[in-house]
Amino acid sequence: MIHRSPHPEVEIPAATLHEHVLGDTAGHGERPALIDGPTGAVTTYAELDARVDAAAAGLQRAGIGRGDVIALVGANGAEWAIAYFAILRAGGVVTPINPLLTPEEVGKQLSDSRARALIAMPALVAALSGPAAHAGATEVWSLGPAEDAEDALTLAEPGATPEPVAVDPTELAVLPYSSGTTGAMKGVMLTHRNLVANLEQVHAPMPIGPDDVLVGVLPFFHSYGQTVVLNLGLANGAAIVTMPRFDLDGLLEILERHRVTWLHIAPPVVLAFARVPGIEGRDLSALKMVISGAAPLDEELARRAEGRIGAPIRQGYGLTELSPVSHKTPLARAAEIPPGSVGPLVPNTEARLVDPEGEEDAAPGEQGEVWVRGPQVMRGYLGNEQATRETLIGDDWLRTGDIARVDEDGNFYIVDRLKELIKYKGYQVPPAELEAVLVGHPKVRDAGVIGVPSEEGGEAPKAFVVAEEGLDPEELLAYVAERVAPYKRVRELELVEEIPKSASGKILRRLLRERG
Repeated sequence: MIHRSPHPEVEIPAATLHEHVLGDTAGHGERPALIDGPTGAVTTYAELDARVDAAAAGLQRAGIGRGDVIALVGANGAEWAIAYFAILRAGGVVTPINPLLTPEEVGKQLSDSRARALIAMPALVAALSGPAAHAGATEVWSLGPAEDAEDALTLAEPGATPEPVAVDPTELAVLPYSSGTTGAMKGVMLTHRNLVANLEQVHAPMPIGPDDVLVGVLPFFHSYGQTVVLNLGLANGAAIVTMPRFDLDGLLEILERHRVTWLHIAPPVVLAFARVPGIEGRDLSALKMVISGAAPLDEELARRAEGRIGAPIRQGYGLTELSPVSHKTPLARAAEIPPGSVGPLVPNTEARLVDPEGEEDAAPGEQGEVWVRGPQVMRGYLGNEQATRETLIGDDWLRTGDIARVDEDGNFYIVDRLKELIKYKGYQVPPAELEAVLVGHPKVRDAGVIGVPSEEGGEAPKAFVVAEEGLDPEELLAYVAERVAPYKRVRELELVEEIPKSASGKILRRLLRERG
């Protein structure tokens, strides 16, 4: 059985991503495009367009051209957005990187993506120059003034314009990294058409316009913040208030002071809304809707939180491999769709619920793995044909690795996860990566990692470890913390006699979960 979107199909423009998003900057002129949350500094649409042009011209002068992959690592702000669109306008491909990654982790992504250059926030330039050079990224530029580093955004004189570059919408635009349905990080090949299509698909249930104000609290390097906040907001003339890091008091101040109309967050922020005192005294009356994504949201929690902020809190669903949205609760139907649902399919999208034990559709009313088909489905994984074949099934279906049910109104509910990926505060944590770090310790014989419920982050990594006598668990936790990004740290550790495995040697995580 194929489930289809209840929305009318939308037309997908034959345009590149930067043309689609910034094509009408002249029409918005002196309206605010980006507002720095901490300082209040405003970048108008006209200024954004001019600075993107100047930066793109500078990149071209440095030899960056069509198809070149440029890595971008930094916090949310005008400089990040300018660099992002400048790379695209120069004809390049953006591979966004989480600034919390260690230099070694950054080096792996640079190497795998074959990045030609790196643009990084000033504080990271020195630390990343070595890994960049080792990975073959011959240029390292700073998003702002940095010692011993040129500023890629001022390589060209003000007013400079880039040479036109003929880029077909079917070519790559952005190369984010995701674990997909397995544990290893892979480059997700998203084309201009993928991303432009998803902007049009998301805009149908979420009619953002020039009078709207959004908050860039979700990181722009993440496909969620990138598509549904940065690109969707700018494409429709909205103002975006950026936050370089999450701070609840700062967020509440922004919501009130800037009269924010749309807020996109992850479940931990909803938890804060439900519990933190003083929220009822805030004037949040401008909020039309709050959208939670990146991890499942408990329905009771959502109802408690929305009662305190006075605005509906609903969910969306997607994957990086889906550009990223396949399901979204529409504003017009928010009152009738339960907070526990991720809503119906967005336009131009189909889905199947497939029996996880085979490839037959689940019986009506039964749960099944979500398979999705639509113009937002990625081209595949960079340099990984096996993973692509395992994820993209015949007739262009993408296996999500998530289990869902659908009600009689076409609303989907995510109920479980087939894939082994752990999601901590919306970040992806591959168990296999942590296991590799753990067994690198001289006193660890074997290890298995699972996600366990965490009130703070939805899920948190827990390690089961077979160790030699004399291992200090706290020392092992510190050992792992020194080698991974903060969100990947193991939060719990249990010493065991053995790690359950199948005959082929695969860790039986189901048995580990039974142990808790």
